[in-house]
Amino acid sequence: MAVNLAGKLVVGISSRALFELGESHALFESQGVEEYSRYQISHENDPLQEGVAYGLVRKLLGLKNPAGETSVEVILLSRNSADTGMRIFNAIEQHGLNITRAVFARGETPWKYAEALGVHLFLSADAGDVRLALEAGIAAATILPSTIHENPSPQLRIAFDGDAVLFSDEAERIFKDQGLEAFIEHERSKANTPLASGPFKPFLEALHRIQRDGNVDDPPIRTALVTARNAPTHKRVIHTLRAWGVRIDEAVFLGGMEKGPVLRAFGADIFFDDQTSHCDSARQHVATGHVPVMTTSR
Repeated sequence: MAVNLAGKLVVGISSRALFELGESHALFESQGVEEYSRYQISHENDPLQEGVAYGLVRKLLGLKNPAGETSVEVILLSRNSADTGMRIFNAIEQHGLNITRAVFARGETPWKYAEALGVHLFLSADAGDVRLALEAGIAAATILPSTIHENPSPQLRIAFDGDAVLFSDEAERIFKDQGLEAFIEHERSKANTPLASGPFKPFLEALHRIQRDGNVDDPPIRTALVTARNAPTHKRVIHTLRAWGVRIDEAVFLGGMEKGPVLRAFGADIFFDDQTSHCDSARQHVATGHVPVMTTSR
């Protein structure tokens, strides 16, 4: 009987998001695939350092359901070949990560397997692969080079921007096209109308299910909304989350203030945002995933 991952949160991750592969990737870009292959094979037993998303993955793999079974399946989705990918699997074993499934696409984008494997979240260092995954309706983010401060807590802490990430970009387009005053008036008039779903809503819902089934006294996951909105535009956000029946543990309405220090105070293991300026602030403090805006039909 085939293995069924139904009921699990499934995360697809690229090798460059999981491990530090800057040296070998630079070699690939400067000298091509053959030299890259020779290098990876000759170094396949050498340890790899942790990448930006490594801490996130380790905590995800530690999540258990009430029966003591793992709640999360992490699948490696890599542009390596199986031959050069041996180094990645060796590193996974060396680090003691429970990752047993992988796709090695040998130079082609591996995102196309994400839907077939039931992936809820795709993390990659390749922005092109991320865009393709988003177009296919999968929550995805480009893992950015980030400064990561140690967060020794075993609790998984994930922070999200709102518009164009958890929610659609409807309100954000009003702001960009018509300015701040029009945005405030639009959101005030729509305060009781839930926002449409953004690309990360299904991922948030999957986290919520794990929270709901977990230890109430010692919750394994804590989530936060960190948004540039402030009053009175906060009302529509709160009404939207109520309508969805989804829990957000903390909400920070910054009114345009810098996000990075707030995310460090929250202790985020990762933060997702669509705005490059907010990502640039965040990545100085925490692991950060950029969610490129997918144009909504007007």
